[in-house]
This record gives sequence, C-alpha cells and structure tokens, in this order.
Amino acid sequence: MNTQEIIAITIVLSALYAYINHRFIKWPPTIGIMALSLISSILLASFGNSHSLLSEKAISLANSLDFQDILMNFMLSFLLFAGAIHIDAARLKVERLPVLILATVGILISTFIVGILVYYLFGMFSMPIPLIYCLLFGALISPTDPIAVLGILKTSKIPKSLELKISGESLFNDGVAVVVFISLVEIARSSGGDFSVLDIGKLFLKEAVGGLIFGAILGYIGFWALRSIDDYKVEVLITLAIVVGGYFMAGRLHLSGPLAMVVAGIITGNKSKRDGMSDLTIDYLGKFWEMIDEILNAVLFLFIGVEMLVIKINPVVFWIGMVCIAIVLLARWISVFVPVSIMRFKIKFEKNAVTMLTWGGLRGGISVALALSLSADMHRDEFVFITYIIVVFSILVQGLTIGKLAKRLYF
Repeated sequence: MNTQEIIAITIVLSALYAYINHRFIKWPPTIGIMALSLISSILLASFGNSHSLLSEKAISLANSLDFQDILMNFMLSFLLFAGAIHIDAARLKVERLPVLILATVGILISTFIVGILVYYLFGMFSMPIPLIYCLLFGALISPTDPIAVLGILKTSKIPKSLELKISGESLFNDGVAVVVFISLVEIARSSGGDFSVLDIGKLFLKEAVGGLIFGAILGYIGFWALRSIDDYKVEVLITLAIVVGGYFMAGRLHLSGPLAMVVAGIITGNKSKRDGMSDLTIDYLGKFWEMIDEILNAVLFLFIGVEMLVIKINPVVFWIGMVCIAIVLLARWISVFVPVSIMRFKIKFEKNAVTMLTWGGLRGGISVALALSLSADMHRDEFVFITYIIVVFSILVQGLTIGKLAKRLYF
C-alpha cells in the first residue's frame, strides 16, 4: 500500500468514525474513535473473508503502518506541544512540586514494581523472561498518556487544582518514562542486561535535564521571534518550526524531545501569548493548535484500533495480560499513594486525590509505540499484546467511568 492510499484511508476512516461518534454515540472523541476502529478490526479479523477487498485493504493498512515511527518521530511532538500550550504556567507553578515528584519518583516506583511483579508472573506461567526486559515493560506501561488524559479531562468535572496535577503530571511523566525506557534499552543492548543504578542515572540526567534546558531555549527563541513581528500567518508558522525543527534537533543531540516540547509549549502558551502576540494572533494560534490536536488524536486512536489486525494473539499471554491490568493499577496506586502521603505534610491535596490520580492515569498510544519499538529478542510479541490489552482496558473502562467517578466523589 503506497503513501497516498494510507493517508486517504486514514483520513476518511478518522472522519467517518468521528462523525458516527459525535452524531450517535456521543462518547469523548478519544474513546469513541478507538472503540469504533477496534470493533471494526475485531469484526474483520473474526468474520471477514481474507480474500475480500475490504479485509485485504484493512490488513494491508495495518501492515503498512509503522506505528512506532509515526507516533514517536512525528505525532508526539505536535500532540505534546498542543497539550502544553494550554497549560496555565502560573497555576502549574503552584502545583510544580507534586507534578515533579509524581512525574519522576512516581514513574520510577511504578517501573520497578511492574517490572518485578511481571518477572515473577511470567515465571509462574513457566515463561521466564529476564528481569531487564520486564523492567523495560514496566517503563513503557507506567506513563499516563497525556493525549488520552487531556482528552478525557475535558469532559470530567473535577477540581481545577487536581485537574492541573493530573494533566501536568501526564505531560511530564511521558517524557520521563521515555528517557527511563531509552536508558534501559541502551543498558540491555550494551551489556546484555548487566546494569546498575549509576548507569541509568547518567543517561537519565543527560536526556531529561538536557531536554528541559533545550525546550526552554526553544521557547525563548520562539518568544523573541514572535515578539518582533505582528503577522498571525508567520507566527503560526514559527510555532510549527519550533515543533518540527526542535524535535528533530533534540533527537540529533540525544536529548528528550518530549520534555523539550512540553517546556517549549508552556513558554509559548504563556510568555509568548502574554508579551509577544496580538489578540488576533492568539485567537488564530489557539484555533490552529486545537485543530491539530483534534485531528491527530482522531488518527492516533484509529491507528490503535487498527493495530488489532496484526497483533499476535497467544491465549496464555492473554491471561497474563489480564492479570497485568491489576498489576499496573496496583503499581499506579502505590506510585501515587507513597509520594502523596509524604507530600501531605507540606502540600494540601484534594479529597480523594489518590483515587482520582490512580483511576485517571490512562495508558495510550505512547505505551503501544514503545512496546512496538522492542526488538524480537526483548520478547516484543508478548509485551506488545499485553500492552494492547492494558491500553484498551484503560481507554474504554477507565476513560468511560472517570467522569462518573468524579461526579460521585465531588458532587
């Protein structure tokens, strides 16, 4: 299937599912589009004639998609920037400590809990997997996906301070988890699994701290450029250059592109809007990035549903995956409960904050993309299938009930 066919089918299906969801189902777009594409994929896989044109095209589309490359090297930069540009920096500054702790300490706690428990779980099923690869799975499944989280939070009426904690954490823990994942991959490849905390620490600091600094530099370069002119078309183009060029350069410098995009987006959405743009530019810029966000969200969750067609299904791994849902939720609860319990001595947390942070920690496309980036010797097939099970549960079950849970807890 050539590029033109892939783009045409993707856009048409995204628009069709978005229309059906908006017109009839009325679920949040993130959930509705993924559910429809997932149902379509299951029907094609279960009942479709492998020789029919429809089935052939669907399977060809799934095989043609390099999901990991599309998301990690293209879509992620736009989605993170679009999410960060709407974050209120003044309010985020007030919540900076819980956001920072949850996005770093929380991710590390979750990574090791999931990794160790999954290591023993596979052993119980007589399918031993080295600990380093189980830790890789822990790293890729621990981040709460900002794309899914931000989409669901728009429809969930929870206290604004708690909403900012959840959205801020999801933006930053995504970048942190990618850095932890990359660090573990490098260690696994270079030393066959012989790793140390010092090794992880060095790589983590280089990628994470470097990404944050680079993002700040990008944001202030953009601010200087935006302040010096008053033409909304050129200014929108400058923000596009920040995203595309900045993400490319971060990759070449071996810095965290996701963290760089979050910081650049926050600076652009606050300082540049406040001191460097006219009201007309602010209006156009906001609408442009909102449109980019909505379109890419639709395409992303269509891709997640379509991936069902090519995932290798193993009955034993399926049951392991079902147990892993509970493991991931337990790890998320511990990784939230421990830091929040310690921080309560200095910071006031909302009532039921741990419950909302745990259930609102949705997994999404980033986890799927990281799982797909694993090589075969890292037990890619097993971890991709398990990741898919957890993501589908997270989006469909947690995503559909988070609003009801918030209503029950706060109203």
